[in-house]
This record gives sequence, C-alpha cells and structure tokens, in this order.
Amino acid sequence: MEAIAENTPLLLQGIAYTVALTLLGYVLALVVGTALAVCRVSPIPPLRWAATVYVEIFRNIPLLSLLILISFGLPDVGLRLPYFWCGVLGLTLSSAAFVCENVRSGINTVPVGHAEAARSIGLGFFGTLRYVVLPQAFRTMIQPLVNVFIGTVIGSALCSAIAVSEITWVTQTLNIQYAQAVLMFLVAGAVYLGMSLGGAALGGALERAVSPGGDSERGRDRKALDVTAGAQA
Repeated sequence: MEAIAENTPLLLQGIAYTVALTLLGYVLALVVGTALAVCRVSPIPPLRWAATVYVEIFRNIPLLSLLILISFGLPDVGLRLPYFWCGVLGLTLSSAAFVCENVRSGINTVPVGHAEAARSIGLGFFGTLRYVVLPQAFRTMIQPLVNVFIGTVIGSALCSAIAVSEITWVTQTLNIQYAQAVLMFLVAGAVYLGMSLGGAALGGALERAVSPGGDSERGRDRKALDVTAGAQA
C-alpha cells in the first residue's frame, strides 16, 4: 500500500487519461459510426460500398496494430500527432466500425412498412431515418452500444503500448519501480471494472427510460404476472 500512497497523484493522472481516452474515443466513434450506418443503408451504391470497405478493414485489424500504425506510420507521411491523440484516433476508428454495425442492425429491426408509410407522406430518406426509423431503433441499439463502450474501455489499456500515460502505463511503471505487480494491476483492474460497470448501469437505466411504458408499465406487467402465478398455485 505504500506504493499507492506515495504515488496517488500519478495514479489519479493515469485514471484521468483513461477516462479521457475512453470518452473521446467512444463519443467520436458514435458520430462516425452513425454516419457510416446511414451510408450502409443509403440508396446510393458508392456510399454503401465505401462504408462496407471501412467496416471490413477496421473491424478486422487488431487495435494494437492500428495504434502502432497510427503512431509510427503517420510521421512517415508528414503528419505528427501527440501520442494521446493517436490513441483517441485508434479507438475511434476501431470502435466506429462496431458502432456502425450495431446501428445498422438496429435500423433493420424496424418493420419495412413503417419506412414505406413515412415515404408515402412525403418524407425523404433522411427524414424517414430521423423521424421514423432511428427513434424506433434506438432502444434495440442501447445494449449493443454498451458493449462497444466496454470494448473501448478495455481497449484503452492498449494505448500504454504507445506511451500514453493512462492507468495501465502508470501501473506498469510503478511495478518496475516497486516490484508489486499484483497490487498495481489490481488497481488498474478495479479502474476498468468500475468504468465498465458504470457504463453498463447507465445503459440499463437509459434502456428502461426509453422502453414503452417505462418502469411503471413494467411494474404493472410484473404484478399481473405474479397474480396469475398465484392463481395457478
């Protein structure tokens, strides 16, 4: 515990970097992934092809390889970014591919007749998505997007490989100094566990908030089910 007490500011800085990497990477991935999903379902073939190529490339490249390519490949073409932003870019590019597929899957759960009805009253492609399809599909997307968030949290640990001073990098450094690997990586594991559980809890609350009828309706449903079960007994 002495190692933790002596390096609390450094550990807090590592946690702050991990939170910043995760939030920036995830929010940007939501924006890019949603735009890609719109391209994937658009009636314009070149947009569909371009989005498909993006997804197939970045979904199948390991995040560690992508981070190294960005960090050490971009300077070769004259583009230099701080390692922190290389980490954000890598997390964004990788997570956006998964966000795209989750959003596209959510869109496909909406009955085709709803989109046809929207078009019959004069809504265009974007109007149909904005006012009819995406609001209905949103609830089915929440849990898959929570999974992407958790993947982004865990993936942020790989940014330690490009010297971003997030929590894994900090614990590795302190382990070299104090030779207390179990204690140090318990600290890092607790940080990732707390962030993942927090994201899952937030996603669950959001899902309950947008579900038809909300909590009160489900409460009535459960009560009715209990009454039925009692009658059967």
